[in-house]
Amino acid sequence: MRLLNASDDDRRAPEHRVGPEPEGEPQFHPYHHPAAGWGAAKSVSRVLMRERALVDGPRAIMRMNHENTGFDCPGCAWPDDTKGLHLDICENGIKHVTWEMTPKRVDRDFFAAHSVTELSAWSDFALEDQGRLTEPMAYDPESDHYVPISWHAAFNMVGETLRGLDDPNQASFYTSGRLGNEATFLYQLMARELGTNNLPDCSNMCHEASGRALEASLGTGKGTVDLKDWETTDALFIMGVNAASNAPRMLTALAEAYHRGAQIVHINPLVEAAATRTIVPHDFTDMALFKSTRTSTLNLQPRIGGDMALLRGIAKAVMEQAKADAKALDQEFIDRHTIHFDAYRALCEDTPWAEIERQCGLDRDDILKAARVYREADRSIVSWCLGVSQHEHGVDTVREIVNLLLLRGNLGREGAGPSPVRGHSNVQGNRTCGIDHRPAEDFLDRLAQYCRIDPPRQHGLDTVGTIRAMHRGDVKVFIGMGGNFALAAPDTPYTYEALRRCDLTVQVSTKLNRSHLVHGRRAVILPCLGRTEKDQQRQGVQSTSVEDSMSMVHLSLGMKRPASKHLLSEPAIIAGMARAALPDSPTPWEWYIEDYDRIRDTMAQVLDGFEDFNRRVRLPLGFRIKQPARELVFLTPSGRAEFSTAPLPDVVPAPGTLALGTMRSHDQWNTTIYSDDDRYRGISNLRTLVFMNEDDMRERGILELEPVDIVSTAKDGSHRRLDGYLAVPYDIPRGCAAGYMPEMNVLCAIGDYSTQSDQPLMKHVKVTITRST
Repeated sequence: MRLLNASDDDRRAPEHRVGPEPEGEPQFHPYHHPAAGWGAAKSVSRVLMRERALVDGPRAIMRMNHENTGFDCPGCAWPDDTKGLHLDICENGIKHVTWEMTPKRVDRDFFAAHSVTELSAWSDFALEDQGRLTEPMAYDPESDHYVPISWHAAFNMVGETLRGLDDPNQASFYTSGRLGNEATFLYQLMARELGTNNLPDCSNMCHEASGRALEASLGTGKGTVDLKDWETTDALFIMGVNAASNAPRMLTALAEAYHRGAQIVHINPLVEAAATRTIVPHDFTDMALFKSTRTSTLNLQPRIGGDMALLRGIAKAVMEQAKADAKALDQEFIDRHTIHFDAYRALCEDTPWAEIERQCGLDRDDILKAARVYREADRSIVSWCLGVSQHEHGVDTVREIVNLLLLRGNLGREGAGPSPVRGHSNVQGNRTCGIDHRPAEDFLDRLAQYCRIDPPRQHGLDTVGTIRAMHRGDVKVFIGMGGNFALAAPDTPYTYEALRRCDLTVQVSTKLNRSHLVHGRRAVILPCLGRTEKDQQRQGVQSTSVEDSMSMVHLSLGMKRPASKHLLSEPAIIAGMARAALPDSPTPWEWYIEDYDRIRDTMAQVLDGFEDFNRRVRLPLGFRIKQPARELVFLTPSGRAEFSTAPLPDVVPAPGTLALGTMRSHDQWNTTIYSDDDRYRGISNLRTLVFMNEDDMRERGILELEPVDIVSTAKDGSHRRLDGYLAVPYDIPRGCAAGYMPEMNVLCAIGDYSTQSDQPLMKHVKVTITRST
């Protein structure tokens, strides 16, 4: 694997594996079975045995996602079942929990036996497979080992470094989606009390486009539907998401929708397993009879980046139908609640069908099938994930989704509306509770009033901005709350260099990962409790709250004894760093940590929608944060929902090039790799691959599982390269290709980010693919 760059023609990518050593030869056998079902049950059994969790695992399964008496799944952000389901779980959630509950430990003896240089050559799977971190560690450059450090000394190191900065904007505070709401609120409070809005998060790489688009169109940065809407809608449009891996509990909703006669349209370049059939594991009758349920009534495969053209085509067809049947549009809703409709109608009329077909890669007849489903449904939901957002025109595409919904008044009523699928548990809660590099003025005003601080008003750095600033030397301290930043970020070698130029890197983690080995001149690892573990503070065992992807906020209560007596909770770690960095702080950090209800009381004063927080979060299923647009209150400049009139982007690849999208395998969660298999795509013992259209392979003289070289071309003309990947023929449109992150993150240049959302273009990398020589 090597990387070519315009400024350095022999620059090499990191020489380490991501997944485990393959157990056999790479194999590809197309998958034709239902999603979930006995395949999921078998996989779960293997995981429980491998992690030696045959007792604790089932106990955890019975406590996961139970209202206010159990812990929230640390995997995806799909809402908890509203009908009191006792097994509201999935294969990936169980993998995630047992991975956290492993009996393996990474202690001081482990670090004494292995240098950072040695560990850097290990695979990412091997690093995480060593088990749970047990005590704070600090990097010793003389020995090239991590050595034990007390919590007091670790906090002082962080505090002294932060106090010694010339400018608080020389520090950046990153968070992944795993952080609970209470810790999130304290984390942003610490950063802003220090004087910076440098609060990058994983949303900057995932759903930033969704939030900005919904804010512009509706005045709210979130979806408007809840799970009950999914249970009553007439039509579901699922765009750019592999639900069977990314949000497996959605399969239950899809199966139920099919049984009641709803139409289900999947829109994705790849027909994933979730878009075919499923056997829901907690439906014991179906499991016993091997009885599957369809999860789609129509599958459409636009080219990568062609979703906006498809949506424009559906809207055009609906408006053409309205000339013969006025009921095709909800004109009363449009007149009363929207603005700019006439301009949008003219835009649709002026967009030729030939151009729509060329850009989306579908025939007009296929587009009309989707339009008929939409037009005939009384209530429709459009749901989407990163396949829509991680593009240059991601904001415009999400706004086009809203345009389509507005045409038939699919907003502000049961069973209708926009529904983004957030990936990581509580990534939406992070943003709600203050992790935002572009904070709203009214939020800062309340923070100043109730927390007695003077928060900075200028915008801070997002993820890409932070990496570039570290690379320039402008950001000298990087603090990461969870996640594996080094591996998740784009342009892997550039990100590695950026982190290594820091004066100090701090990683708050549960397990050893790549970000501990790609570190600054000084580095500390601060191990924290996992979500499954009891959080004992002075006033008793504490619960934390999380927000799901449909704005429900509920409590999560750990059940298991901590992996080490030296672990601290995330709120306690944040408070420890804050006390050391802000000795004159007006914030009662120790008092907050004694009882998290005290944090929630302050949050209730500062955060809009969190009034009476402590009482409401203890209600069955918690509470739903108010969404003004759901009530047809639009906090836009016009006071109405706003149609957008963006032109269609040109997404047709140039001759000889392909549009490549990165994605996860089924046996991985974000950067955590469980195996080299991808059951739903028929892959065994292989991660360094590229899925290609068979005609594209034939045109290039490439055979199945033959080695190929992949070269990406960045906006600035520079090139990046991966050699020796194996080509896999797949049902994907011509001109498109796909492969796994994080291996393929190297192909996405740091400068290749959306000018609309600042997101890295992980789903739209321009590449050429040739046979290896």
